[in-house]
Amino acid sequence: MKRITVLFIIMCFFSCDPWVETFEDSIDSEAKMFQAADINDSLTYDGGSVRVITWNIRVGLGRFPWIYDSCGDSVIRDKSSVEKTLLAIADKLNNIDADIVLLQEVDFLSKRSGYINQIQVLLDNTNLNYGCYASMYKTDFTPSDGLGMVDGGNAILSKYKLDEAERIQLALRTDQPSLDQYFYLRRNILKAKIPDLSQEGKDFYAVNIHATAFATDDTKQNHINKYIEVLDEIDNAGNIFVTGGDLNSVPPGAEYDFCLIDDCDTKIDTLGHYINDTYHVDYDGGPHLSGSFFNNFPGEPDLLKPIYDNISYRGAIDISNPSDTTIYTHGQSTSYERGLGIVDRKLDYLFTNRYWQSGQTHQGAWNLSDHIAVSAYFKLTND
Repeated sequence: MKRITVLFIIMCFFSCDPWVETFEDSIDSEAKMFQAADINDSLTYDGGSVRVITWNIRVGLGRFPWIYDSCGDSVIRDKSSVEKTLLAIADKLNNIDADIVLLQEVDFLSKRSGYINQIQVLLDNTNLNYGCYASMYKTDFTPSDGLGMVDGGNAILSKYKLDEAERIQLALRTDQPSLDQYFYLRRNILKAKIPDLSQEGKDFYAVNIHATAFATDDTKQNHINKYIEVLDEIDNAGNIFVTGGDLNSVPPGAEYDFCLIDDCDTKIDTLGHYINDTYHVDYDGGPHLSGSFFNNFPGEPDLLKPIYDNISYRGAIDISNPSDTTIYTHGQSTSYERGLGIVDRKLDYLFTNRYWQSGQTHQGAWNLSDHIAVSAYFKLTND
């Protein structure tokens, strides 16, 4: 067994072609472009409001009990089930009548989700015309649980043509052994210009991010810092942005310890009491469940405060009461079956350097992902 492990490591690091795309040679130029099979040329911007949505669609797995992010034991979902979920997501996007869609966890020909080009399926079954995509994990072979070929990442879909799409690499985790890091996610920011929405010489950008979820070091701080840097660069140039994504961060002032809820052995009895309430040894606990604790380094619970404190930036959803369950956007895919409810925290956000109206958290679509879509109408002025 030891000889096989050594041989595997040698193959990984000394083969002619890398097993995992590291994007090191072209950090900012790996965005792929797409368009619908039938373009609706009649769509032109009339100067009114623009509806923007962010949604982590969990690669079309719906509430499938996936082994890597829920309390399930399954790895590969059948193609027909994934197609059914994708078409339901497309119906929801049409119902919302979104103009710009920021998607996280989109698959491009991955074994785990039936080798489907999910960007193309969504474009061909919605009122959206154009798309761009930036991979955060691309490998011909994943050496665990039969996962096989994977290509998954972020996408921007739009009724209006996209230009200058850019993949901006985010920092890698530093709390992993080198071999784990080699096979781990290359998270990124996806940025694209939308010329039809440019106003009075000001360029209009859509910016999509999926920040780290499971890091226990300060990688998330580095991701948010880079995100703010990208937004500031647009704003300082006098241009316009709508942005959002899965920031994997709770609102300032929110609860930051979800280890007990996320522990796969935890259930709730008929009186609403937790069963197996033994995960933490004291108040702050330890060890903490990866991805369920939001105080791994000083200041993490208030990581998004600089964005909300920036007088030029505005969030689409009111977070003044971070305990308001109607703004929550995440719940493990098996949480409902374990009696823990549908959603338990807010991780998904929309921001702009102009104005929003009618922000909405679409909890009615909870069965389509482990994340909830958030939408709002963008406005250029505060009229």
